[in-house]
Amino acid sequence: MLRIAVPNKGSLSEPASAMLHEAGYRQRKDRRELVLVDSENEVEFFFLRPRDIAVYVGSGKLDIGITGRDLLLDSGASAEEILQLGFAGSTFRYATIPGTAKDVSEFGGKTVATSFSGLVTKHLADKGVDASVVHLDGAVETAIQLGVAEIIADVVETGTTLRNAGLEIISEPILHSEAVVIRGEGASEDDPKVQQFLRRMQGVLVARRYVMMDYDIRAEHLEAAVALTPGLESPTVSPLHDQGWVAVRSMVRTNEAQRIMDDLYALGARAILTTGIHACRL
Repeated sequence: MLRIAVPNKGSLSEPASAMLHEAGYRQRKDRRELVLVDSENEVEFFFLRPRDIAVYVGSGKLDIGITGRDLLLDSGASAEEILQLGFAGSTFRYATIPGTAKDVSEFGGKTVATSFSGLVTKHLADKGVDASVVHLDGAVETAIQLGVAEIIADVVETGTTLRNAGLEIISEPILHSEAVVIRGEGASEDDPKVQQFLRRMQGVLVARRYVMMDYDIRAEHLEAAVALTPGLESPTVSPLHDQGWVAVRSMVRTNEAQRIMDDLYALGARAILTTGIHACRL
């Protein structure tokens, strides 16, 4: 039975469970459940603190897990990323009082406060910067005001919170993070249960990015229409009862669907329909 770690709370929890549900797996109905056995799919889910997931997976106690790239790298665990999941995106950056420093190369002798001390310590070492790192569990933007550090490192979305605290973002981003699937370093890449899980998750990712588009077009305009809707391999084309007309079915990106419908209509296509894709295998 495949043993999978899933975030039990925070910004990763609900999107991860929703994606697993779309992939055909049972998910817990009570947030107090810590373990859920999905016997039909031969999977056992363990609902854990997001920060702990990489440790459990890296130790080999669990086969794979869903966590944030930032949490994986911060943990220092013997685990590796094997699939990007496209949600819970964030950027990790340095910030300080204007005039203190402009680049990480100027951090020498200074103190950096962060909730991701493992990640920041490694980043500074990689840059050859000799700075102290102070670990805080949250609200790191107050560390400068209270004299704990000259610089902070934290997740930045809009930067509004930092600006309200009188801070400015400096230097290049430390990391762009998102939810990822991880496994232990050195684990077999050919495990059929893991590969099946990854195919299901990849199917959800594709289904979320594409819709199925159907339309009718005169045969003489088919090549121009197919150029607009090439599909993943090639579109399905079928003759209609009315001579000279064909029906076309193709997958198109969701964010391009409305523009493509406009272009097809201008080309002479009619009965243009889009339908959602709930699951797929490519």
